[in-house]
Amino acid sequence: MNRIRKGHLPEVKGLVLAGGKSTRMGRDKGLIPWHGLPQREYLVDLLQSLGIQAFISCRPEQVASITPLRAIPDKYPDSGPLGAIASAFAEDSFAAWLVIACDMPLVDHAVLQYLLNSRRPDFAATAFRSPSLPGDTPDPLLAIWEPAVLPVLKSSMKKGNKSVHRVLTTAGVFLLEPPDPAVLTNTNMPEEMAMIDPFLKEIFLLH
Repeated sequence: MNRIRKGHLPEVKGLVLAGGKSTRMGRDKGLIPWHGLPQREYLVDLLQSLGIQAFISCRPEQVASITPLRAIPDKYPDSGPLGAIASAFAEDSFAAWLVIACDMPLVDHAVLQYLLNSRRPDFAATAFRSPSLPGDTPDPLLAIWEPAVLPVLKSSMKKGNKSVHRVLTTAGVFLLEPPDPAVLTNTNMPEEMAMIDPFLKEIFLLH
């Protein structure tokens, strides 16, 4: 079912994924102050600077710590990022959701603007090609998920399939080459934090 209303382009809303338990990192990744702010707040600021209403995806017990920022608590426990995205669509099924994982510290204003400018709402999603996975695999955690993805997303959730990659490739995704593949770098462990610091220092010097 196409959820684009006639003559209506779905509004883009922002979803910062910050509900993981960060077991490999040993600390809440959403609270790491990569840019002088907790990362989840930094990403909200980035989205708002682009005129996008932003929400933080979280576990229900995190909501109090996120206030006064807008939160969308997980409605589907233990369903990972796909459950968080499904929870966002339960909040607004007619919006397109620009999803950003909080463990991508190199995401900046320029790459988000590029993603928005390249958006193809006639596809189920617009996403960057993953530099770390083979072939035409999208990176679903820095992507715009359109309302048209809902039938595949709901079917996947019903079957217990939590793969965000599979949902996007099944539904139909418009793939972009990332302007800089390093932007998609994930930091899930303490040793990866040490590797990312030089990139952040270079960005700081450039700005």
